[in-house]
Amino acid sequence: MHGLMMDTQLSISSILRHAEKVHQHCEIVSRKPEGGVFRYTYKDAGRRARQAANVLTRLGVKQQDRVATLAWNTHRHYELYFAVSGSGAVLHTVNPRLFPEQIIYILNHAEDEVLFVDIQFVPLIEAIHDQLPLLKHIVLMVDKDKMPESKLDLLCYEELIDAASEEYEWPSFDENMAATLCYTSGTTGNPKGVLYSHRSTVIHALASVSNDALGVCNQSVVLPVVPMFHVNAWGVPYGATAGGAKLVLPGAGMDGASLYELISGEEVSLLLGVPTVWLGLLQYCDQEKLTLSSVEEVVIGGSAAPMSMIKAFQEKHDAFVIHAWGMTELSPMGTVNSMNNYMASLSQEERYKLQTKQGRPIYGIEIRIVDAEGKELLQDGKAFGRLQVRGPWVASSYYKHEDQSDWEDGWFDTGDVATIDEHGYMNIVDRAKDVIKSGGEWISSIDVENIAIGHEAVAECAVVGVPHPKWDERPLLLVVLNPGTSLTKEEMLEYLSDKIVKWWMPDEVMFVEELPHTPTGKLLKRELRDQYQDVYTQ
Repeated sequence: MHGLMMDTQLSISSILRHAEKVHQHCEIVSRKPEGGVFRYTYKDAGRRARQAANVLTRLGVKQQDRVATLAWNTHRHYELYFAVSGSGAVLHTVNPRLFPEQIIYILNHAEDEVLFVDIQFVPLIEAIHDQLPLLKHIVLMVDKDKMPESKLDLLCYEELIDAASEEYEWPSFDENMAATLCYTSGTTGNPKGVLYSHRSTVIHALASVSNDALGVCNQSVVLPVVPMFHVNAWGVPYGATAGGAKLVLPGAGMDGASLYELISGEEVSLLLGVPTVWLGLLQYCDQEKLTLSSVEEVVIGGSAAPMSMIKAFQEKHDAFVIHAWGMTELSPMGTVNSMNNYMASLSQEERYKLQTKQGRPIYGIEIRIVDAEGKELLQDGKAFGRLQVRGPWVASSYYKHEDQSDWEDGWFDTGDVATIDEHGYMNIVDRAKDVIKSGGEWISSIDVENIAIGHEAVAECAVVGVPHPKWDERPLLLVVLNPGTSLTKEEMLEYLSDKIVKWWMPDEVMFVEELPHTPTGKLLKRELRDQYQDVYTQ
């Protein structure tokens, strides 16, 4: 017997329709790529999104066609989030930080025929345009009077919007229809596409902003520094809209000074981004003797949040760090380390230690750890194994890709090695490919990095396992120093000596000018292992 409930479909357009009616006067503030700040309301955004949907129709876009964007976090990009998916097409956000060869592959693999682009990326598209045979239209998201000279036939977004009707009826369709497409660069070989549905996106948005997760509501002022081209900005544009939060979009301004100006000027209460961005913000605040007085919570994901950063936000800015973990394949949120009664009962130092973990699964996500044979392991905080997940917003396969090796008995294997404790807190020990195997024992590179970066002279560091003639692998510590500081190998090892077990101690410490990163800001450890593979064998 079925329940007697209405059969209404979950759709991305319904989120914006709700905000237009219930949160119509709430603000969206956006830095424009061509300069200046743009400010409007959810009601205005709904009107312009309908105009953008009519523009898509004029450009010949049909349901389930892929429409690409190469853009920063701006109000125009936000409008396309709803216009493209809401009309039944598939929004394909492209990471401009990828290598040109990867961008060419992604645009051709997705079969994009229309591309919306910010002005900074015109030279990139000019350079690769002749390798994009399917591309029919390129729309530059800029004011008409800022249109540049180009060898390409560029359309002006604002000119198209001005000419488009405000009348548009969002179509109704099966909630399992594809809505957005993101490619993950965290895999070997070519990037792999993850195709989200309307259903998965809406459920993810509602779960991620619940009180036990990010707690986004009408009283929140949210600044997603995580790019809208990176897993849909962690789903924040959808969740913030559903909750009616004031949404502050930073454009291309990711440096400490630009972020502080927006945070203080708009009284931002919730920040979301990766550790490298927050390092720059914290350094700027220290240099200028500034505090983030309006900020209540900082969500850190993408890479592990070191305890030194957690303490800096809390003790210097009275801002609580919410450590989070996810993947492109998870839409992306999997676990969130938000405040709860258990954490509140701990001492400050115990709480800091707990905050370094990636947290508890949000409702809808199940997690487990398994050994090499696939046997489920105890959740005692000690056993560690391959982290697997499942849930309604977890990918079941890759787009146009036959390899199913990452899926096992209905679970997705994340490629991470983790522990789960008796309270449900998950802690990433390492990526399976990065864990250091020394003398039959495993060493967590992440744990050593998080301790090493606590030294006041260390700006950034990486620990990698490199070949060793006796122990198979031994850890190598690579350090980038803060400007104006000095540190020796002996001083670094002395700092670590009472904080990690002896056999975890790096055999060598090397000081470098910079460390390589992936396009999403993660350390590129494979490159480091290749570069320094002979350190212990010469």
